[in-house]
Amino acid sequence: MTEHTLRESPLHSEHEQLGASFTAFGPWNMPLKYDSELAEHKAVREAAGLFDLSHMGEVRVTGPEAGAFLDHALISQLSTIAIGRAKYSMIVNERGGILDDLITYRLGENEFLVVPNAGNASTVFAALQERAAGFDVVLGDESLATALIAVQGPKSLDILLSLTDEEDVEDIRAAKYYSALLATVAGVDVLVARTGYTGEDGFELYAPNIEAPVLWNKLLDAGAGRGLLPCGLAARDSLRLEAGMPLYGNELSVDLTPKDAGLGVLIGKKKESFFGKEALDAQAEPTRAMVGLSSEGRRAARSGAALFDAEGKEVGVVTSGQPSPTLGYPVALAYLDRELATPGTTLEVDIRGKRYPFAVVETPFYKRAK
Repeated sequence: MTEHTLRESPLHSEHEQLGASFTAFGPWNMPLKYDSELAEHKAVREAAGLFDLSHMGEVRVTGPEAGAFLDHALISQLSTIAIGRAKYSMIVNERGGILDDLITYRLGENEFLVVPNAGNASTVFAALQERAAGFDVVLGDESLATALIAVQGPKSLDILLSLTDEEDVEDIRAAKYYSALLATVAGVDVLVARTGYTGEDGFELYAPNIEAPVLWNKLLDAGAGRGLLPCGLAARDSLRLEAGMPLYGNELSVDLTPKDAGLGVLIGKKKESFFGKEALDAQAEPTRAMVGLSSEGRRAARSGAALFDAEGKEVGVVTSGQPSPTLGYPVALAYLDRELATPGTTLEVDIRGKRYPFAVVETPFYKRAK
């Protein structure tokens, strides 16, 4: 798909007016940054950032067997989550390979909203359609009709509440992490989810495309005096890395299973069957583990960089890495031979043909104060 045929967000004109530079992300043309990605990163950590996430997918699952269907289609137990709550899970293929990691919201007794990643949305919907055979469910792909706007950071609640109808204020204030509710914000009826991908408190707002520009601009105006900045995918990536959150295509792929990624905990323990269960049950203990790395030096380890032990043996590979704007030193996520995955283990990383010292550390690298 060429640059000229990339899909555009319903907020594309707003981004152009704000001077955004764009990048291809899956089949979408999305804002990379508006001015300084470091300033955008800092705004989220200290005040608030506004993100356009309209490239994400939305699949509505309804019907008497919606919960049972999702229990079959995904690796986690979705039928037992409470109405108004959300769960992070994965969908795998018959070999146990990760097709995507996603969030599912339970909106009603027989209604769920599944949110896959942008580049995987069509793959996930196709897989769900295939797996729906024999279940009394209806699947609706609402991805191209739905805008998603996130406000993230310590001042996000105040900004959101300043635009929220009075009757919804206390419900949003009381909302727990990984919950969702219907509310009216800036005169727009939205699904408000207390979720995010930055390591900060924040909210994600689902709305029809036609309402997105009003919602976006009202949020920008409300945050103008509170330090809010519009933020692109560059800041989103550095924020999620500091928070130790995996990214599909880097830490997660169809060649890895949830167990490989250290996320076997997502597998429903009480589920007698689900798609891919046999392969995951038969999988041997993974030989590598996902770890965090940091360095006292200045050179950052980038994706694809090889890791070496004290004897010079190659023992792993970096999947994501960059200098941490918040912490002031390089951080990285990597897959490393399991016997070396203990925090404190010292390694060397090949950076452009020269090796630099790094150490295994616990993740997340950054954790917000409660």
